[in-house]
Amino acid sequence: MSETTTSTGLAAVTGTWAIDPTHSTIAFSARHAMVAKVRGTFSEFEGTLVLDGENPAASKADLTIQAASIDTKTADRDAHLKSPDFLDVEAFPTLTFTTTSVQHKGGNDFALVGDLTIHGVTKPVTIAVELVGVNADPWGGTRVGLEGKTEISRKDFGLTWNVAIEGGGILVGDSIKIELDVEAVK
Repeated sequence: MSETTTSTGLAAVTGTWAIDPTHSTIAFSARHAMVAKVRGTFSEFEGTLVLDGENPAASKADLTIQAASIDTKTADRDAHLKSPDFLDVEAFPTLTFTTTSVQHKGGNDFALVGDLTIHGVTKPVTIAVELVGVNADPWGGTRVGLEGKTEISRKDFGLTWNVAIEGGGILVGDSIKIELDVEAVK
């Protein structure tokens, strides 16, 4: 961890930051057949962070994800996830997150509370975020790193498609774990 991101050095993060999609990952996982996890990412997204190290509650984040950029490394599954059974990317081309509040939990830990919109449904979610570091890059810029995690119910967003499986249970779990590794440039 960078010395500039200790709890007494949060001022280093103050400013407006653009998420660098080439150095960031938006990932998710869901149970499949009740025995394994399917993992995937979204490859097209953009966002802005306005961070205030002296007053973290004044910080905010906005993120827009292109739903059609979903990638689980299986073309048939990706096509199904893009269909009206799940994300319905034709009708709902983006997923969005906008903060409503930021809470400093101590040290480099924060809670981003905000509105997540998936499939045209907006629900409040809390993302546990750790400030990983702030550092100069070789091109004269400054970069910040953040890691975040949350868990949502896909049914809360109208994603209810499923199939019963022969041994009992369902094909697709309801709980979706979301992990964010974000690098942003000032």
